[in-house]
Amino acid sequence: MKQYFEENEIGTAIHYPFPIHLQKAYEFLNYKAGDFPNSEEAASEILSLPMFPELSDEELKHVVETANAF
Repeated sequence: MKQYFEENEIGTAIHYPFPIHLQKAYEFLNYKAGDFPNSEEAASEILSLPMFPELSDEELKHVVETANAF
């Protein structure tokens, strides 16, 4: 999907590729991979689409149409 959006000139990002419990700042909690399978799965699948106040109606329509076409 990420590649499809890029081909259609829509920027995307993966903002949180690792769930919080596996990030360095939270090592002290001693969680390990597998402790929170739902958040781990979500982190591997969630793709951030353009969303900001300056997004024009035309740009929003392009994002929605591209997502629906995918």
